[in-house]
Amino acid sequence: MGDDVVNLIVLGVISWTTTFLLIRKIFSKRSFEFCNRIVSTIHAILAVILASLSLEDWSCPVCSLSSNCSPKQRQALAVTVSYLIYDLICCLFDERVNLDNAVHHLVSIVGIGAGLAYQKVGPEMVAALIITEISSPFLHARELLKEVGYRDTDLNLAADVSLPHSSNSISVFFFLIVHGAVSLTFSNTRIKLFCRVFIQSRQAPLNRSHLL
Repeated sequence: MGDDVVNLIVLGVISWTTTFLLIRKIFSKRSFEFCNRIVSTIHAILAVILASLSLEDWSCPVCSLSSNCSPKQRQALAVTVSYLIYDLICCLFDERVNLDNAVHHLVSIVGIGAGLAYQKVGPEMVAALIITEISSPFLHARELLKEVGYRDTDLNLAADVSLPHSSNSISVFFFLIVHGAVSLTFSNTRIKLFCRVFIQSRQAPLNRSHLL
């Protein structure tokens, strides 16, 4: 892991903490979780944007398996690691310490950190980041709307409906891209093999006639 990545992670932790303190001051009457969810929403949107911009080939985003992380991919992953560290610290200061959430953050930090340290599997990690974070704004919006008094409204219902559909849509999208790329590669291989066999079969009679 390079010094630039470490510096970005440290800067990110400070930035996320500062953002939370500012939001906490603006919405002083709201709960700790409310302010933290706003920060989480900002991160989810930023993570999807950075991860999307870091994918070099949208026609086949994860075809280059186990390839090196590009600078943009390292940047996107470093921003997410810094957020996870910030959010893990926030979990310790919340009224209810969620053990499952803490373990989730630790595993994510170690996993992404290992990828950054070895600078491998960049496309796979950013693709997974898009899939996991694309539905987070709707998840947080549902809880935010409940706290501000929109629990049983059409707006809250729209957030509930958008949550599974956004995640499923992007998952299907990536599956179709990867499946289409693999199928195309397999089809090209079969076409090349067929052409080679056909040419050899046409050349065989010519060779025999030449010998005669």
